[in-house]
Amino acid sequence: MASSSVDPAFSIALPKAELHAHLSGSISPTTLHEIWLKKRSEGQCLDLEDPLAAIKAGGDGFVDIVSFFPLFDKYIYALCNDLENVKYATEKVLQDFSKDGVRYLELRTTPRACVETGMTKELYVDTVNETFARWNHNHTGQLEAYPILSIDRRMSAEEAIEVVDLAVKYQYHPNQDKGGYVVGVDLGGNPMKGNVSIFTEAMATAKANGLGITIHFAEVPQSSTEEELNTILSWRPDRLGHCIHVPPLIEKVMRQRSTGLEMCLSCNVLSGLTSGGFERHHIKQWAQSDCPIALSTDDVGIFGSPLSNEYSLAAKYLHLSRKQVISLAKQAVQASFAGRKRMMRLLDEFEAAFDQDG
Repeated sequence: MASSSVDPAFSIALPKAELHAHLSGSISPTTLHEIWLKKRSEGQCLDLEDPLAAIKAGGDGFVDIVSFFPLFDKYIYALCNDLENVKYATEKVLQDFSKDGVRYLELRTTPRACVETGMTKELYVDTVNETFARWNHNHTGQLEAYPILSIDRRMSAEEAIEVVDLAVKYQYHPNQDKGGYVVGVDLGGNPMKGNVSIFTEAMATAKANGLGITIHFAEVPQSSTEEELNTILSWRPDRLGHCIHVPPLIEKVMRQRSTGLEMCLSCNVLSGLTSGGFERHHIKQWAQSDCPIALSTDDVGIFGSPLSNEYSLAAKYLHLSRKQVISLAKQAVQASFAGRKRMMRLLDEFEAAFDQDG
């Protein structure tokens, strides 16, 4: 079939695995608006603009990479700065992904503290973990979700170790009932900040404890020096995100290792990280490699493109049939840190039903 047959209904029905989504960036403007109204009724955030006006998801008012990160630091974090609203926002994000046909989700978040509300980093992680545990218990057969804890590039080496220690404490063990759901560790944050070499010990600790490792990689020219990229590759990461400015020698290593790649089409194009629009997105250079590709949203609350739309975009610009789109969805499952057996079964059942209907 032609790629035009990959319509929104098909893309939503497709059982999808989302591997590169940020919790804070996935909160919808509507959910933030609800939190904003509640806080204002309590006399808080009175000088904060209504999220429905401030965040124009995917629209003409979208921010570039320079103003993108302050949006989190000064706006979203100001609303989700207490355990009650962290819990509420997390639940709403899980609901939104489930409605879009996502059946497996790894949602990354940086442990945060707020002195004013008494929220510590561990209480934050405990709240997120408990929300995931409750969701997985109450929604069996629907979306299966796991958190990834993120190290921010602006952190110190000691702060990074603290994140990894929390990840180990709340780590998911499939054959043990310990209540932990964390499956991996991420390195992200503003790619124009920090020196990644100071995180080598933290990543070694994560690796030694069996946690998955995924890294924001070659996102902007400033973070794409061979020194930085070689340092990251020395950690033997399981997956790499974005991979926009990858030098040939680094690309060769990634191909030899069949490293999982998290590709975020709308994020890269709408934020100006790539030039030439969707037609020239670098996913094309990786499509024929042995590296499994995981289409991802990054920050759907800001970019306004759910995962189903990312699959529709890939079908359009890579000229994929429905069968090829299903195969692409299976690549994401291959790169996941958990849930592979279940997701492959769901995709096989979906493909079989499609063959029968066809």
